[in-house]
Amino acid sequence: MSNKPHAAKKGTTKRVIKTLFEFYPVMLPLTIFCILFNAVVSSLPSVFMQKVIEAVETSWQSGVWDEVGKTILGTVAILAIFYVLSLASGFIFNQTMAIMTQGTLKKLRVKMFNKMQDLPVKFFDTNNHGDIMSHYTNDIDTLRQMISQSFPQLFVTAVTVTTLLFIMFYFCLWLALVVIAGVVVMLIITQKVGGGSARHFVSQQIALGKEEGYIEEIMNGQKVVKVFCREEECKADFDRINDKLFEEAERANKYANILGPVLNNIGNIIYVLVAVAGGFLYLNNVPNVSISGLAISISVVVPFLNITKQFTGNIGQISHQINSVVMGLAGADRIFTLLDLEPEADDGYVTLVNAKEENGQLTECAERTGLWAWKHPHQADGTITYTPLKGAIVMDGVDFGYTEEKTVLHDIKLFAEPGQKVAFVGATGAGKTTITNLLNRFYDIADGKIRYDGININKIKKSDLRRSLGVILQDTNLFTGTVMDNIRYGRLDASDEECMKAARLAGAHDFISRLPEGYNTVLTENGSSLSQGQRQLLAISRAAVADPPVMIMDEATSSIDTHTEAVVQRGMDALMKGRTVFVIAHRLSTVKNSDVIMVLEQGRIIERGNHEKLIAEKGKYYQLYTGAFELE
Repeated sequence: MSNKPHAAKKGTTKRVIKTLFEFYPVMLPLTIFCILFNAVVSSLPSVFMQKVIEAVETSWQSGVWDEVGKTILGTVAILAIFYVLSLASGFIFNQTMAIMTQGTLKKLRVKMFNKMQDLPVKFFDTNNHGDIMSHYTNDIDTLRQMISQSFPQLFVTAVTVTTLLFIMFYFCLWLALVVIAGVVVMLIITQKVGGGSARHFVSQQIALGKEEGYIEEIMNGQKVVKVFCREEECKADFDRINDKLFEEAERANKYANILGPVLNNIGNIIYVLVAVAGGFLYLNNVPNVSISGLAISISVVVPFLNITKQFTGNIGQISHQINSVVMGLAGADRIFTLLDLEPEADDGYVTLVNAKEENGQLTECAERTGLWAWKHPHQADGTITYTPLKGAIVMDGVDFGYTEEKTVLHDIKLFAEPGQKVAFVGATGAGKTTITNLLNRFYDIADGKIRYDGININKIKKSDLRRSLGVILQDTNLFTGTVMDNIRYGRLDASDEECMKAARLAGAHDFISRLPEGYNTVLTENGSSLSQGQRQLLAISRAAVADPPVMIMDEATSSIDTHTEAVVQRGMDALMKGRTVFVIAHRLSTVKNSDVIMVLEQGRIIERGNHEKLIAEKGKYYQLYTGAFELE
């Protein structure tokens, strides 16, 4: 998704209407009928006015007034019936429109959120989070205004203008041509001025998304701003972004504010021209050309003036809705662009199942046994084999780059046996975290093979692959809910006892017990009431309750002080027992007891071995260790 200003795609309007029909196949046609009926009724008063004036004019010329009262009363009664029906249809229209508008927005928000769950991690790594949030706020709001106000108003206007145009031709072709000539001028001006307004309204929408993204970024990093005393720089940056938004909004509204008065005045000029032309035609007895066959008279000219005012007013009304429509379509285009993004590709067909052993054979079962197996259907012969989940990881000649132009990992080879602890060390940017991202298939490799228990991970369904891996990240994410809820996030069917056992294993139970409500303490704002170390302990507990055979610890203890680390390390050792563990750490205490230590430099493994072996080789690891500086 690009922040580059652009107008909505051609098919966006059609797609919005199609979406409304999909959501409300019965209610939408009913609403359209009610709008249509209201628009036609609003065009009829001039016709009834003509009938009344004609009756009065005929009686005045003939001097017979006996039937005038009945004619006027009957005409008004019919018009009143139409108005009552219009009132009822207007009530139905307003109710259904409210239901459809809010219902459509609700369903689109659900579709967007569901789509986001299917998008790859790369999407969130490469798009501003504030701009993504803007889809749910600004874009949805502009779409709301377009659906609830602009679209109905434009439809009413279109039907009214069409009806009035027919009535004008019904009454008098000459006067209709005067009105049409004036309307052509109005449309040309609307196109010129409205086009400029539309471009700037689209730019305004994008600038607003950028501003929200910046505000979110500064709110998240407020402590860093304070620590480095960068308040003034932040203000300057915000002023620059806000000025850009102001400039686009000012230009857009300048155009919009000019257009309305110009069109209103042109409408007044057309009204005067129709009055002059009507008077001229009437006084000079010019033959009328019309569908009705009526002669040009007071009963034609006076209603025609009313029609003219209504007609030009509706044309002017279009200009007031153009900006809302353009902004709404720009918002809809951004929403549809998000919905059209390709979901995370997953061609895997090997799944993770509960298993039990009978007569030396693994069989699939429904209940949780603590024994897992890879269910591998073989397409060639239609057979199914079950491979026990052990946690053996092999990377063979793996190359990878976040972009095709730049490779960040080169010929990575490693063999992690079940129960082994493998550590990655090296400078920032060496590729340590990238390797763990490939194990999760957050990104797919460019070349080589990664095998899990002898199975190519490309064949494993991603959700099952990730279910078999426990990940503890340096940046801890806690969700709004109780402490128990956050631990149970690792395995939703875990009991309270299992969650508490996991917390004890991680060393979190003591501090949780001291919280006001213990495990029922509600956490908000990413657990801001807890220390960084406490939050990390909850993340470790969450991984422990998931009980996966493979653990990935990316700086898992970096936020824990030395005293707390001693407590946590015992729990970590218990947690790692019997599992394949990948550790990224900057503390040597975490690395020393690893079975294998991989030293990375510029995306290549330059050394490998245990602590004693690497010290004896006196290479890069030796320099890091004896130099007494941290590995990061």
